[in-house]
Amino acid sequence: MNLAPASSPDIAINVEGLSKSFGGREVVHDLSMQVKRGSIYGFLGPNGSGKTTTIRMLCGLLTPDSGEGTCLGYDIRRDADKIKRQVGYMTQRFSLYQDLSVRENLEFVARLYGMPDARGAARDMIQRIGLNGREEQLAGELSGGWKQRLALGACTLPNPQLLLLDEPTAGVDPKARRDFWNEIHALAAEGLTVLVSTHYMDEAERCHEIAYIAYGHLLAHGTVDEVIAKSALSTWTVSGDDLNGLAAELAGKPGVDMVAPFGTSLHVSGRDKAALEATIAPYRDTRGWHWQDSEPSLEDVFIDLMNRSKDNFQ
Repeated sequence: MNLAPASSPDIAINVEGLSKSFGGREVVHDLSMQVKRGSIYGFLGPNGSGKTTTIRMLCGLLTPDSGEGTCLGYDIRRDADKIKRQVGYMTQRFSLYQDLSVRENLEFVARLYGMPDARGAARDMIQRIGLNGREEQLAGELSGGWKQRLALGACTLPNPQLLLLDEPTAGVDPKARRDFWNEIHALAAEGLTVLVSTHYMDEAERCHEIAYIAYGHLLAHGTVDEVIAKSALSTWTVSGDDLNGLAAELAGKPGVDMVAPFGTSLHVSGRDKAALEATIAPYRDTRGWHWQDSEPSLEDVFIDLMNRSKDNFQ
């Protein structure tokens, strides 16, 4: 992988050969990556596959066993403290004080970071994140979506250059998720770099670039279109009766790498196009099934990569 110079103003994160082990098991293996400034970079992969460890190493929160690189122009090994001052971190679990009000939480964060006008900073953030009228409501009484807005406001209050989001919208309703992502894109447009781990395909598609990490190995990265194209998957969408029976018949046959239901249809995919088409030929135009040659979805690629990944903890 040809990495740009560490001093490049357009590159927020530039790392090469990062590896990390815990208890004798390698969690991340020889990972190299670049993240552009002002971009939203999404991390996908199975639970326990090293996404969070990777994100923490990228920004100096965790020291790699081997490898090197820079984050925000600082060395990830020597300048970890300097990097941390520029990073906002939002975890899946709500981590603010439940028995403090919205205003009190934000003022506390502002004072913690030594901001000169804590009240003014909190007031401006309340306006930005749309919590007007809820200033005195206890954080513990907010709904999931409002808690999410407050947490985002708190971790961006000190104006970080890099924002880390660890599955930030788990358990949040679709409208709140969309509002959240609209705000993330607005922040990125202002120059904030965002690293986010997610299991939601629609969220991954809203990232500028994505990386798929499985059990410590970086298997795919690039824009969504690039990742789909590189998968070399051929996909057929099937509609009709008894799709469960069809899925059972096709599973494991030559050329069929994945069979997955999608609503009232079935996706049948494989990397060997000729073998796949030979296998499905007898099923075309029979039993009332309708077959349509389709573009693979990001979810098709995600499932295929999962099926091919080996759990290094088994």
